[in-house]
Amino acid sequence: MPFEPIQPEKISQTVVRQIEQLILRGILKPGERLPSERELSERLSVSRPSLREALAELQDSGLLASRAGSGVFVGDVLGSAFSETLVRLFSSHDEAVFDYIDFRRDMEGLAAHRAATVGSDTDLNITDAIFMKMEAAHAKRNPAEEAALDADFHLSIIEASHNVIMLHMMRSMYQLLQEGVFYNRQVMFKQRTTRDMLLDQHRAINDALQARDAEGARTAVEQHLGFVEDALVNHKKAERHETIAKKRFQHELKR
Repeated sequence: MPFEPIQPEKISQTVVRQIEQLILRGILKPGERLPSERELSERLSVSRPSLREALAELQDSGLLASRAGSGVFVGDVLGSAFSETLVRLFSSHDEAVFDYIDFRRDMEGLAAHRAATVGSDTDLNITDAIFMKMEAAHAKRNPAEEAALDADFHLSIIEASHNVIMLHMMRSMYQLLQEGVFYNRQVMFKQRTTRDMLLDQHRAINDALQARDAEGARTAVEQHLGFVEDALVNHKKAERHETIAKKRFQHELKR
């Protein structure tokens, strides 16, 4: 008969599975510090020896990392998404910037469609709360804060799509974007007209999500990223024009 004796699972393995699930679902993020051993054992209702055994296994697998005097942190599991050589290649070729935007347009359009369809009310409440922070930041005219909230807004949609592969892949892509590998996000927030239009576009995305209009959400994301692409094309063209103008000016001064 195809039956085998049931083996009781060790407490430490139950802890391992729970922490793995939290990392997999993006609830525990890379670099995030775990509670102290005492607090964590109380929250999980397990003994400290069982907890230590679980933490040791997770550290051996690379999911957690211990820092002397600081505690235990979620490992930088995104760090291996792209090699340093490939990152340097991305940063030195404009082609990568526009391929990146095309990739985001496809992936985030799909994520928005999924979020409107399968996202929970709480998922959409998170996106709405971030958008309200974007509106508040808009009035303060702080490009760094606006850029950070912009990333949070888009990632909240990806989280609401409930696809863990897409979540971790796009998190790694956003990490490179935040580091300026593909383009400087703050460039998009410098001109008032552009800032106003970007906020309106995010409002359209959020409105469609809150209405659970899946096609409308996908279309709003695609239109937004089309605008981003056009703005970057114009920015790069303006930079080239300015370079030529400076050469003319320098030449004129020497005449």
